[in-house]
Parts: sequence; structure tokens; C-alpha cells
Amino acid sequence: MMMVLVWVIALGMHAQGVEYTQSDSALVVKLLKEAKNQRGNENPIFYFGKKFLGIPYVAHTLELGDKEHLIVNLHGLDCTTFVETVVALSMCDQQNKRTFDDFCQNLTKIRFREGKMTDYTSRLHYFTWWAEDNERLGIVKDISIEDAPFLGKQTIHINYMSQHPNLYKQLKNHPQFVPVIRKYEQETEGRQFNYILKQDLSWAAGTPLSMVRDGDIVAMLTDSDGLDTRHIGIAFWQQGKLHLLHASSIYKKVLMSKETFYEYEMKQAKHTGIRVFRFVEK
Repeated sequence: MMMVLVWVIALGMHAQGVEYTQSDSALVVKLLKEAKNQRGNENPIFYFGKKFLGIPYVAHTLELGDKEHLIVNLHGLDCTTFVETVVALSMCDQQNKRTFDDFCQNLTKIRFREGKMTDYTSRLHYFTWWAEDNERLGIVKDISIEDAPFLGKQTIHINYMSQHPNLYKQLKNHPQFVPVIRKYEQETEGRQFNYILKQDLSWAAGTPLSMVRDGDIVAMLTDSDGLDTRHIGIAFWQQGKLHLLHASSIYKKVLMSKETFYEYEMKQAKHTGIRVFRFVEK
């Protein structure tokens, strides 16, 4: 599929380049039009997430070109672009805005610091940044802030990007970005967040795990290698057990895992547990 670069004027933003295929824009409009009549009361994140089942897993789709611009690719998703795409569609559906330009505006708001795209450093590269920014914008909320007695306590120590700039094309080509990234990393240093320990993902109804709902966004945490998370996806319940809807790098596609979330997590040696975020329906 040939990618095209066009200029889109989005309300409240400067003109920005958007890279996409015609099939991507057509799919966005199709999904939003269908949702108006078909979604009903189903959780929007879960509803739109299922629309991408079987889509191939493709990494590094946002690393095209030398200048930061909005890239829309619904035909090849990694775990982050999958969640971002689903949230942007959910926002459009909630706002009753159903054009491709509306989708691009919401995707920009989700993906970049304070909803403003400038250069590579404005992208929310770590999930902690993504979560905090999207909470401030009222798009998602951390459910552990409510009454959940989550037993884990994550302390943020992120430095992977600034310590390994040679692994990132933009940092390698633009070394002036490295201290900016380092500054943002340092601003997050030591922050603490409650989370669900991975061994507690086997719990059932009547436990803190029952606070998790279909369509909640889950971040799988790590406490090593200068990272905060290793994977993200969408939670759903099946026969009383929690499962994961996600873009899987192992199975190379978007899928609803047959194994329980607990079974999945216990195979991940570097995972410690999950933070849980809920799309704010207005």
C-alpha cells in the first residue's frame, strides 16, 4: 500500500503532516459510522479493540522519515499504536465526530505531550508519560486512585532511551534530542504508583481484581533495564477469568488471548504486575 503525505488543518492545532494510506482513512470512517448504530452500550475501548482482531503485528511504524509527523497505520499495529488507535476512535465516537480529520486530531492529542506535536521529544515514549499526560487531559483515569487496595508499589526509574540513544534512529541522527529526553526522564524519577501484583491476577470476583472491567487499558510493568513497562493491552473477562486483548509480538497479530491474563503474566519473567486505566466516558 502506498503511503501518502498530506496536510490537514485540525481545530486548535497548527497545520501538520499526516502520513496514511487511503485504506486507513476509509477504515477509520467506516468504523466510526458503524459504531453509531452498532456499539450500543458496549464499552467503546473493547468494542473498537475487537475490530482489529487478526491485524498483523508490525513494530516501529512510527519511525518513518526524519521529521516528526503524525503517522496513521491501521493495517500494521504494535501494542502501543493498537491502544492509541482504539482510544482515538473511542474519543471520536463519544464526541459524535466521524471524519478522518477528527480521528487525526484525537490521535495527536493522545500521542504527544500536552496534545501538541513539535519534534521527536514531544512524543510520549514511556507509558508513564503517556498515562500522566492522558490523565491530565481527562482521557483516561488510573483506577488505583479509587478505593482499590492494590498491593504493589512501582517506583519509576526510567533512563533507557537516554542511555541507549544509538538504538533510536531519531536520537542517533539528532543528538541534541538526547538531553531533552533525559530531562523528561529525570522529572519522572522516583514517582510511585500502586499496581496489581502479577500473582494476584488469578483472583476472581469479590477481590480487588474484580475492579477491572472489560475495556480497561492495562500496562504490564517491569522494574529492570531502565524501563517502566514492557507491554500494554486491553483487559476483558471470560468465564470468570481475566484475559488480554492485545497486539502480540509472539503471535504476530492482534488477538484475544485464550490463556488467562494470569497464565500469560506468569510466563513473563521481567513483568511485575499491571497498572490499570479506564477510558473516561462523558
